[in-house]
Amino acid sequence: MKKGTWVEIEETILTPEMRTGNIPEETRVVPLIMRVKGFLMEEAKVGDRVQIETITGRVLSGALLCENPTYDYSYGDTFVPELMKIGKELRALLEVDHD
Repeated sequence: MKKGTWVEIEETILTPEMRTGNIPEETRVVPLIMRVKGFLMEEAKVGDRVQIETITGRVLSGALLCENPTYDYSYGDTFVPELMKIGKELRALLEVDHD
């Protein structure tokens, strides 16, 4: 992959041995892994240890996972009625005359 390509990296933050005992057993026995997206700072291939620059300008390093990653997340099938009102309430707040 070329320098400047949008990529995702992975870095182990805590190994199972480093994790606290104050978390559930099924969590404690696996590593804490960080995945971050950013722009590749040097030419590389999947699996290489690389540095990226994030959208916010942070420089991080980790194992190169993939090129052009997508955002794949969900908040589940739960309906939260409060979220339906946020946009309307925010627009109303922004329209208030603050003189």
